Order: sequence, then structure tokens, then C-alpha cells
Amino acid sequence: MASQLDYVQYVADQAAGAGVITFRKMFGDYGIYCDGKIFGLICDDRFFVKPTQAGATLLGTPVLASPYDGAKDYFLISDVDDRDFYLGFGKSNLC
Repeated sequence: MASQLDYVQYVADQAAGAGVITFRKMFGDYGIYCDGKIFGLICDDRFFVKPTQAGATLLGTPVLASPYDGAKDYFLISDVDDRDFYLGFGKSNLC
């Protein structure tokens, strides 16, 4: 199942405080970028962020999941409604 564009746009809007957020369709799903640098994926209407030490520190106990078959694990962000989450990452940690 591919991601719905309205979900992708919602995630991008939520993350807007971290920098210039854009997205591109990739293989039926989406890559999400901050200031031109990819930081996550949206696959099957689920939001994944590249695993980093800063992200792990912010998340505490991050949930790891594969965005698609054969992919490495990413942090699965289940609460996309929490705008403070994105601001907590900030430019230095998200972008």
C-alpha cells in the first residue's frame, strides 16, 4: 500500500519548524527532506526517521522498524501529531 499524499503533507507541515521541509515520491512512497538533506521516509502511511545518536537520546527508547522489506531499521515515529517532537530534534539533529 502506498502512502497517501495528505498524510505526507501533514507530516511535512508538522516538521516545518525544523527547517525547509520537502518530500519526493520514491518507488511508490516518499523521502522527506530538511534543507535538502533526506532525514526520513514515509512508507505505507508510517513515518520513519534515520537512526542517529541524537535521535536515540531524544526518543529515549526508540522503536526500530524496517520501512520496507530488505531495508535497514529506522526509528518509527508513531505520534506524528506531536509538533514539539520535531522542534525538539531541531535543525542540528533532524536536518
